[in-house]
Amino acid sequence: MNWLFYALLTVGCWGVYGVFLHSGTLGMADPANGRIKAFLLVGLAYFLTAVLAPLAILAANGSSGAFWTYPSKGLWWSLLAGIVGAIGALGVLLAFGAKGTPAVVMAIVFAGAPVVNAIVSILQHPPTGGWGAIKPQFFLGIALAAVGGCLVMYYKPAAAPAKPVTTVTQAAAAAQTGNH
Repeated sequence: MNWLFYALLTVGCWGVYGVFLHSGTLGMADPANGRIKAFLLVGLAYFLTAVLAPLAILAANGSSGAFWTYPSKGLWWSLLAGIVGAIGALGVLLAFGAKGTPAVVMAIVFAGAPVVNAIVSILQHPPTGGWGAIKPQFFLGIALAAVGGCLVMYYKPAAAPAKPVTTVTQAAAAAQTGNH
């Protein structure tokens, strides 16, 4: 498959991640621990997707899944990538818990992450010719990404007002709790 297909697959999946995660948190109906319960299930999903699937692919390709035999440099960089990814996922949940909305939190994440990626990539792998070889458009792109995240945060649409509780809903809630 073409690399662009996979890149767009990631855009689609990560684009709905925050909204789905927020919905899962609310669906836990546990204001104190709902975020952590949702994160636990995210971890289970990662296990299914990022452990079992690669093991099956490696086995199908005749390669070893014995990660402890992998080259140390690749093992530790990959483990570090997983740790910072998981910390980032937890950060998203904590942002939601601090009253951040999916639209704003994810806009900041997805505007800021490419900026961080570009800077760290250049620091790890400096361009041929040094910093002076970097075209001004690159720095403009970083600035525009940051400005775009700020604009989305500042001009986000207001949430619809909460629907009033009807007497039918109140009666149903009272019947569930045994209050009449």
